[in-house]
Amino acid sequence: MPPATPANDESHQLLLNQMDIANVAKPFRNPNWRPSQRRNKNVKQIVSETSRKEASVMATQANSGATTPYPATSGAVTTDGAQTPAEGVGKAPNLAQAAQNLSTLVLEKNARATFPSGPTVTYTNIESAPSLNPSYHRNYCDLTGLSGPYTDPKTRLRYHNKEIFGVIRTLAQGVPETYLEARGAHTILK
Repeated sequence: MPPATPANDESHQLLLNQMDIANVAKPFRNPNWRPSQRRNKNVKQIVSETSRKEASVMATQANSGATTPYPATSGAVTTDGAQTPAEGVGKAPNLAQAAQNLSTLVLEKNARATFPSGPTVTYTNIESAPSLNPSYHRNYCDLTGLSGPYTDPKTRLRYHNKEIFGVIRTLAQGVPETYLEARGAHTILK
């Protein structure tokens, strides 16, 4: 092996630096890449944004200068509920406040027309749709309504225990089909 010279050693180090993959710049994305201007939102964000927007519209309408009521003057306006704010005693009606009440009524009517008049789905509403989550899916006995962990392979009826299984096996022909039809699991052959 030839003796190492400083010039030879320098050229060797330059060659190693050129071939070293750790020294190569590796950008993780294109330098011309820009994030999309469109922002994807989930349903919760859309609903909360819409409700905030509606609340701000209602707040600006309720606090606008056009809806300022009449000033209280020497007993002209009473607070006993005998008259509405749009009526004055011996004065012209407060049209600005009446118009504001009318616009509120129109907004409420339009909101009711926008949304379906069906039942509102809540946790306590019995008219809401059943859950489609498989963890909430339970099988019930077709005869008793108790939990039915077993299924008769012959009639496909669900049953609670062995006594109900004995009753299922003694049912007349056609009766199991009516139980299956009540559950919505019957087969119709054409």
